[in-house]
Amino acid sequence: MRIEPDLTPAHLEGPARQVVEAAGPKVLSLLDQVRPDGPAPVMTVRGRYTARAWTEWTRGFPLGMALLLFDATGDMALYRRARDRIVEQMGPFLTHTGVHDHGFNIGSTFGNLWRLAWEGRTPVEPWERRYYELALKTSGAVQASRWARTADGGGYIPSFNGPHSLFVDTIRTLRVLAIAHLLGHSLLGEGDRPISLLGRLVQHARATATYNVYYGEGRDAYDVPGRVAHEAIFHPQTGEFRCPGTQQ
Repeated sequence: MRIEPDLTPAHLEGPARQVVEAAGPKVLSLLDQVRPDGPAPVMTVRGRYTARAWTEWTRGFPLGMALLLFDATGDMALYRRARDRIVEQMGPFLTHTGVHDHGFNIGSTFGNLWRLAWEGRTPVEPWERRYYELALKTSGAVQASRWARTADGGGYIPSFNGPHSLFVDTIRTLRVLAIAHLLGHSLLGEGDRPISLLGRLVQHARATATYNVYYGEGRDAYDVPGRVAHEAIFHPQTGEFRCPGTQQ
């Protein structure tokens, strides 16, 4: 690796503009394809995006990308269009207990709406900001409620495969737990027992580092330092680690 310490953000302005110019038409095209009565476009057939029923974990991607495009261009018409689509389409995902992808879907959509409001980039009424915050709190609590315990006393947010399955990429969705925690929220369990969203974030991250990442300690034939297993599989009753696996 050749380090160039003289590089500054200004050096990236030209390439960044090229990225925005190239991505803009594609983002707008995807925005047209995400409809309330159809699944999210993920797969391609003959070079064109199509949809499958199991691709709903990406519903927030094209809508969130539209907000990032607004972030780069300041196009208020695009912002209003993306915001209206999010409010129209993302409600059911706030309480979706069957997936591990709340950070992808809700962080990308309501999270960006909330951030833009706080940055003063968009005109919002006080109730609207509270609405975005409520969405993020709800999403963080629902994500945290999807929980499985490990034999070593820790735990993790299971993948959509079931309580035995820990996906390494779930760690990227933990941001919605962090946001909800920063907003002062917690998950209430039986007997009104508060469950720390930050605590579950840390436990999930620790389980991922322990069971999905290899350190060259001879755990199994795959144990090469720096290698990462897509899935760690546990005994669903005892929480004992069984083996690595992959779904992708």
